[in-house]
Amino acid sequence: MSENTPSPTAVRRVACVGAGVIGGGWVAHFLARGYQVTAWDPAPDFETKLARLVDAAWPALTELGLADGASRDNLDIGATLEDAVAAAEFVQESAPEDLVLKRDLLARIDAATPAGVVVSSSTSGYGMTEMQVECATPQRLVVGHPFNPPYLIPLVEVVGGERTERWAVEWAAEFFEVAGKSVITMDREVPGFIANRLQEAIWREALHMVANGEATPAQIDASITDGPGLRWPLLGPCLTFHLAGGEGGMAHMLDHFGPSLKSPWTRLEAPELTDELRDAMIEGCEQAANGRSIAELVAERDRAVIAVMRAIDGVRKGKS
Repeated sequence: MSENTPSPTAVRRVACVGAGVIGGGWVAHFLARGYQVTAWDPAPDFETKLARLVDAAWPALTELGLADGASRDNLDIGATLEDAVAAAEFVQESAPEDLVLKRDLLARIDAATPAGVVVSSSTSGYGMTEMQVECATPQRLVVGHPFNPPYLIPLVEVVGGERTERWAVEWAAEFFEVAGKSVITMDREVPGFIANRLQEAIWREALHMVANGEATPAQIDASITDGPGLRWPLLGPCLTFHLAGGEGGMAHMLDHFGPSLKSPWTRLEAPELTDELRDAMIEGCEQAANGRSIAELVAERDRAVIAVMRAIDGVRKGKS
């Protein structure tokens, strides 16, 4: 870490390089959290489009609650990329998913950004290892993968590359938390990260089912929105299956339903349910439960499902 690296809590100016749907969403988010934001994009009309995006996002951000000092007037436009990052205390890159483009752009950002300032990429699938190869100071580059729209969905996945130093990953994770994000700090690089891989698995199976005439898009969407999707806002798939085991939790669920992994319920090949995998799932769910009993988790889940159902019903009635 450089002596010029600011504390994550002291950052006041961020630069957003790339101002499309994702980059513009980051701009809106940072503005709503009270930061001074400088944006740059090579598109000649990006400033107009960015203003429309921020204006469209602002009502939702206002409803969520704006930070002290939050204002759309805190947005500056960089004349060049170098101008945009010259005074940045954090940089978020959100260029299109093109590896050659990413490598060149991150090298330019790295060369122009003050020493010690962390640079983060919004990439959806590339690893930082393959993107940082042309950077002079790759140790400060991380992936900060958001979910669309970044101003509304809290998740961001943080992971470094082989040449990233640990301090940069820890700094970025803390900064995103200070900036109001829900952060997953990954232990290692995985193509597509965590959430995209899970999302993609459902998407690919949905395409298979439609292609084979097994289900329609409407049926697939309803199977999620009126089924497991109602449980997932509070409990993800692991704790959901933990409860499926009743009082025996994940251990009973795996012992009882483990053989179904070999059933043709999906086109994905299931891993072998080894003792090591079984133990990892059980221990992981116990850690995630954080001392809550099955009964307590069930009660929390039920309250959350009811709240989600009522909220969705209110939105639907408001449209009629």
